Amino acid sequence: MRALLVVNPAATTTSARTRDVLIHALASEMKLEAVSTEYRGHARDLGRRAAESDDIDLVVALGGDGTVNEVVNGLLHHGPDPDRLPRLAVVPGGSTNVFARALGLPNDAVEATGAILDALRDRTERTVGLGLAAGTPGTEDEGVPRRWFTFCAGFGFDAGVVGRVEQQRERGRRSTHALYIRQVLRQFLDEPNRRRGTITLEQPGTDPVTDLVLSIVCNTSPWTYLGNRPVYASPRASFDTALDVLALSRLSTPAVARYATQLLTSTPDRGPHGKHAVTLHDQTDFTLHSKVPLPFQMDGDHLGLRTSVTFTGVRRALRVIV
Repeated sequence: MRALLVVNPAATTTSARTRDVLIHALASEMKLEAVSTEYRGHARDLGRRAAESDDIDLVVALGGDGTVNEVVNGLLHHGPDPDRLPRLAVVPGGSTNVFARALGLPNDAVEATGAILDALRDRTERTVGLGLAAGTPGTEDEGVPRRWFTFCAGFGFDAGVVGRVEQQRERGRRSTHALYIRQVLRQFLDEPNRRRGTITLEQPGTDPVTDLVLSIVCNTSPWTYLGNRPVYASPRASFDTALDVLALSRLSTPAVARYATQLLTSTPDRGPHGKHAVTLHDQTDFTLHSKVPLPFQMDGDHLGLRTSVTFTGVRRALRVIV
């Protein structure tokens, strides 16, 4: 087997020594080329190179969810083709590692590498669905390139939190759960549309849902983790179905307290619910519009402001080693 290992040298939870150990472990079982990323988008370029190659069987992403997202977008540059494209394996190296953990991999790079090598020997894999987001035709965002996501996207409030966290990290702050909580509070205090939202959800054959404050699109469950605790925004979301949506139409102080408590106490059987919550399951096609530009994020990567995003849930998009 010939494999390409894409290494993010800035991964927050792996040291250079650990990465060397993992590279030697993988190289003992396959013909391995290891490449460290040097710029934003480099992992995407490497994934595309692997997809266009005739002799790469496997791409291993060593890094966080952002690295995985880039690799996936490179692999699927020309569209999904599970039978032809290289398989993907993920070694978690970020602060949260939602995609790897949702696949059932250990949240430790060394243990995950061992699990991947066992899966390769046993030839165990699964084909997962992915989400696709693109600019909506006929809007000012129609020229925005389409982009794949592995576990979630957000439009509005939660994307604003992600943007604030990225700003803090650029200033040298470490990515911690305390940092996220502080930015949630600041986003809430500064949110101008928390009592009457600007987002409309449209899908074929149904009436639009209007005045939404935030919308979270999930491709799997859990939505995220707080330490070792999974958080379920859309408990029924799955790699085997299309996309799920959790949207809220109000973020008053009582509503925030209620839904934050529901998120923190969520389980695989029960997520946020109530008169201001909209939940949709297994949605293949829908669009989110906003009256004003709002923050947008995918897989925890802030992508700037958008006014309209069209989503597609694509089943059986990519083969993954598990």
